[in-house]
Amino acid sequence: MDYRLVKKLWAFHGNRIAVRFAYEWHDDSGSWFHSYGNENWEFNEQGFMHRRIASINDLPIKETERRFHWPLGRRPDEHPGLSELGL
Repeated sequence: MDYRLVKKLWAFHGNRIAVRFAYEWHDDSGSWFHSYGNENWEFNEQGFMHRRIASINDLPIKETERRFHWPLGRRPDEHPGLSELGL
């Protein structure tokens, strides 16, 4: 619930890309989490993703430790990215 996501392109070649990501969310009991990791995507000839490999780590955090504080929806352009946040 209340999911906020930041992704950063890491590398690309041909029909494959790799990204780093971090997101924050809470469960229905109000416990907050910071999830982060890497994803590799491979696309078919029609441009559709046909393979996704992800390594995701979930870290419990306090609500006061959150870093992503924008209204639900797309991350504002002026919000710092992963590198600027030291993630």
